[in-house]
Amino acid sequence: MAEAVDAARTVILTVDDDPAVSRAVARDLRRRYGDRYRVVRAESGESALEALRELKLRGSHVAVLLADYRMPRMNGVEFLEQALDLFPGARRVLLTAYSDTGAAIDAINVVDLDHYLLKPWSPPEEKLYPVVDDLLDAWRVTDGKDAGIAKVVGHRWSARSSQIREFLARNQVPYRWYSSDEPEGARLLAAAGEDGLRLPLVVTADGGTLVEPDERELADRVGLSTTPEADFYDLVVVGGGPAGLGAAVYGASEGLRTVLVEREATGGQAGQSSRIENYLGFPDGVSGAQLTDRARRQATKFGAELLTARQVTGLEVRGAARTVRFSDGTEVSAHCVILATGVSYRRLDVAGVDDLTGRGVYYGSALTETPSCQGQDVYIVGGANSAGQAAMFLSRSARSVTLLVRGPSAPATRSHSLLQRIEEPPVVWVRTDTVVDAVHGTDHLEKLTLRNTATGETETVETQWMFVFIGAAPLTDWLDGTVQRDARGFVCTGPDLSPDGRPPAGWTLDRLPYHLETSVPGVFAAGDVRAESAKRVASAVGEGAMAVMLVHRYLEQS
Repeated sequence: MAEAVDAARTVILTVDDDPAVSRAVARDLRRRYGDRYRVVRAESGESALEALRELKLRGSHVAVLLADYRMPRMNGVEFLEQALDLFPGARRVLLTAYSDTGAAIDAINVVDLDHYLLKPWSPPEEKLYPVVDDLLDAWRVTDGKDAGIAKVVGHRWSARSSQIREFLARNQVPYRWYSSDEPEGARLLAAAGEDGLRLPLVVTADGGTLVEPDERELADRVGLSTTPEADFYDLVVVGGGPAGLGAAVYGASEGLRTVLVEREATGGQAGQSSRIENYLGFPDGVSGAQLTDRARRQATKFGAELLTARQVTGLEVRGAARTVRFSDGTEVSAHCVILATGVSYRRLDVAGVDDLTGRGVYYGSALTETPSCQGQDVYIVGGANSAGQAAMFLSRSARSVTLLVRGPSAPATRSHSLLQRIEEPPVVWVRTDTVVDAVHGTDHLEKLTLRNTATGETETVETQWMFVFIGAAPLTDWLDGTVQRDARGFVCTGPDLSPDGRPPAGWTLDRLPYHLETSVPGVFAAGDVRAESAKRVASAVGEGAMAVMLVHRYLEQS
């Protein structure tokens, strides 16, 4: 049996079937954390789960779970899988022998393992405590906020309510959703002195209220950083997708004072993906949210500042400084700037779509809406990888998922493995040569008019859910007149700026631009926003890292 638990303190739980090892792990943990955390010890997966159930009933928090891999009846991975149902936010560590490292690596994908420790872990000051310190820090940021969580009250088919929920979810701010016509939603509105005419209402974790907040106001109140700590940095990274996060990690880890500025939420389009299956090191795939969370934590661990809900509207060259202007008139400057603003989904240009966006029509995965799709007929517009991944994700609960592909077949860019799996679920259907001609509905989506591009025939189908993935475009108008772009708005860099071996117009240095450098010295571009980039998560991360290397080279020669 596990030791008795104390509901008044946050728990670190360790389980090992070897009594000597179990006592040794608990001893080392108590020595370091006993004054701040309750260390609970168990000698089997079953008794550890019993302890966790008791902790759950008492309302206790569990911050870290350390489980031995080789246990009879229930091994460490099996225990962690069941423990996730009780405390999904607890950080997970597998204790394993060197011969079992393969199983530990597999567990990274099975239970989203945070770390694995090899036996012996001595000295704990070098091998155990640094790992647990990092995990406790991460838990406190994401799941251990003592003040509770935010509450959002809104109308089911309100576009603004959907935007607020998506903003909080993508920024990993825990919240609970209440419809305004539900009893609890009505009670919260009454407590806030609101009649429900102005929605959404956000009740912050400290009990404050916000009515129809914008992203900047909301970010400030829920604890996200929106204001830079300094006026001047070594490096400003604009955009928080994979390329921007990669640049922030490498910039900060290599000693550059780095600030990352993001308009909405870190992760970009990749952060909205239900599953990324071709990223190196994750053979079973990883969700965009998981990958983004790890990258955020890694960047802040090295000292990078991450600013959220800041709209960048301009870039200026002021001598040796590169200045980024914000929409509120403030600005921040640095020696170098990396543009990593990525791309945004193109809008569907059909009758009625604008009025119903956020009310049944969504761009991208909109993962906060997918639970409501259970048992529903869902339509996805697009045929590339992102659309296919969304179809696979939604097929778990929807009654049917129909992919609408404009061409006669799936795009050549879709991965072969994904194409094969889409054909497997009986609820997924692919309609080629099909486009959406119109959307219909009053306060929410009710019907779609579909047209066969080969025959011209039209058909009306009933649905409340349509997700759009029809390609992407860069949002780079704010760079007009400063940085050279191609006809589609993508930023030109390196050899593309000087195909004839001559420097671009306005170039002031006696060398040609570096590979990822733009037409402005000291300003670089990485990821999807860059012209002729590979448009893949791995390549975006790689370009972010490469851009930092070129930043160093630029600074050394300046």
